[in-house]
Amino acid sequence: MRVEIGDFFKKVLLCALALSIPVMLYLYAVQAKRYTDLEKDLRDLERKQAELIEQNKKLVSDISVLSSADRIEKIAVEDLGMHKAQAEDIVRVEMTGERKK
Repeated sequence: MRVEIGDFFKKVLLCALALSIPVMLYLYAVQAKRYTDLEKDLRDLERKQAELIEQNKKLVSDISVLSSADRIEKIAVEDLGMHKAQAEDIVRVEMTGERKK
């Protein structure tokens, strides 16, 4: 009886070992697929990051061009008909005393 129990456990262990090999191969395949998907996502994110950096550089360049003092003065004079204030155009208002509440 003792020999039969020992043989039974050996057969069960052998079967478990034999079944674990395909399970391990399946788990390896699942992990490899996951890794490949994550690698693709990473490449996509890096490409998107590079595009956003380039777009940001262009926007910063556009901001510096659009906010230049020469450009603003040209628009003010040519398009809006404005001119620099002369000394006689400036009115100074001084307020003294306390504010009434």
